[in-house]
Amino acid sequence: MPIEILMPALSPTMTEGNLAKWHKKEGDAVSAGDVICEIETDKATMEVEAVDEGTLGKILIQEGTQDVAVNSVIALLLEDGEDKKALADYKPKVAEKKAEAKQEVAAENKENKQDAPKMMAAPAPAQIATPAVTQNFAPTKSAGGRIKASPLAKRIAAEKGVNLESVQGTGPNGRIVKADVENAPAGGMAQGVVRRNPNEVTAIPNNNMRKIIAKRLLESKQWVPHFYLSIDLNLDKLLDARKLLNEKGKDSYKISVNDMVIKAVAMALRDIPAANASWTDEAIMQYNNVDVSVAVAIDGGLVTPIIRNADQKTLVQISNEMKSLAVRARENKLQPEEFQGGGFSISNLGMYGIKNFSAIINPPQSCILAVGAGEERAIVQGGEIVKANMVSITLSCDHRVVDGAVGAEFLAAFKSYVEEPILMFI
Repeated sequence: MPIEILMPALSPTMTEGNLAKWHKKEGDAVSAGDVICEIETDKATMEVEAVDEGTLGKILIQEGTQDVAVNSVIALLLEDGEDKKALADYKPKVAEKKAEAKQEVAAENKENKQDAPKMMAAPAPAQIATPAVTQNFAPTKSAGGRIKASPLAKRIAAEKGVNLESVQGTGPNGRIVKADVENAPAGGMAQGVVRRNPNEVTAIPNNNMRKIIAKRLLESKQWVPHFYLSIDLNLDKLLDARKLLNEKGKDSYKISVNDMVIKAVAMALRDIPAANASWTDEAIMQYNNVDVSVAVAIDGGLVTPIIRNADQKTLVQISNEMKSLAVRARENKLQPEEFQGGGFSISNLGMYGIKNFSAIINPPQSCILAVGAGEERAIVQGGEIVKANMVSITLSCDHRVVDGAVGAEFLAAFKSYVEEPILMFI
């Protein structure tokens, strides 16, 4: 009896994935541990290893197939002594599994509807027709290949030396009329003339990552009671400390402001463990380790690699680890354990010049810190107006877990480490 190779669940949230590539072809020998294919999940493209031995008898899902459900049969493996005749007697159990899955989903939806508060149904989104493929402009021509233009337009074009090949007609069926030629300079298109693109929109298909981001963030805003706390921090001492560290390190390392923010967050979480927690209906789950997730923008989405035990690591360790994680995140080479989990998130848009913003919590976490751009401001210090490098930050909190007082205590601790960075080294 052929062995079924199933679409694996490569993360707790994965329900479907794309079969990016097959490393084995039909008839190839397969040993346990061999890489047989690559699966694109919501966060990365990962290699799948065989757990059984045999011969790859039949590939049921071709590479490039999208939205393949978890536990679907993607290929059949022939055991030793079996030949392709065994494939003729194979009967897939996909229908049974789908029926069972539908029953489970229906039961779960029924339960969720009973528990969830009643909400008004949102209006259905407007349907957008798939646009035609964009084409370069070309003048409208008749079946015989002649440019469609009125006799008057042709005479004026000849007098002005206008090339009708470069003129877009605005008359019926794209016919070039007098006004089109009068607005065109000799030999080319008119300067300052508005030409509307006939293709109103371009449809960009959503990849798995974008779908998962949309689903998770929608759930977060619907079910997590957000509240926000904002403060301004003086960066002068932190910038001086960073400059001194990088001068001391020369070419061996380079500390960034973001590295120091990660360290300050980790130290603050160590001091205020109540902010390092998640909500469940049975209990608040307070984490015993300080694992900080850091948002990294990649093509087509966002991923949050994790600096684990960040409170115990030096700034150099954090810097080197963050650089490695960011590079592999942009190459879709992160392992699941490198982006799944974490107790607290940081989103830094200061590098893009954003002064301040409020980030959406990444469930099941309860907090995310939004870091804006540092800038020189005039502040009052010791009764005098002085210049200082300041930054605005906003803490988004899940009110089920983190009360206002706990959020304020965390920000006070974070502020102390940023404004007195020497405390990070104690």
